[in-house]
Amino acid sequence: MKFSKKFKSSKNPRKQRAYVRLSPLHLRQKMLASHLSAELIKKYGMRAISIRKNDKVLIMRGDFKGIKGTVERASLRGMKVYVDNAKTTKKDGTRISIPLNASNLMIIELNLDDKKRLKESVKK
Repeated sequence: MKFSKKFKSSKNPRKQRAYVRLSPLHLRQKMLASHLSAELIKKYGMRAISIRKNDKVLIMRGDFKGIKGTVERASLRGMKVYVDNAKTTKKDGTRISIPLNASNLMIIELNLDDKKRLKESVKK
């Protein structure tokens, strides 16, 4: 099965999941987006932006709700985000990061190392 460029939308959950599963990485980057905090919304005039490494985020849902941390890694293949303060301990004592959905995070500080990041988003 291949990715369809002609896909518009569907109410069928199976087709929606297939669209995400088969999508190329440049489209997955756009899907891996998160809401901005109220201050950032006023400052930049946008509601959401794609997550990148070193963004500061607040976890809004799940076991780690209310914890702030920085993004260690954003996995496009798994469509998950790894935050440095969201870790658990295994039985052998090693600490591992828990994968989180980008929709369950809120960006509270942007990583602006790349100057083109906001310019590209504001154009859209």
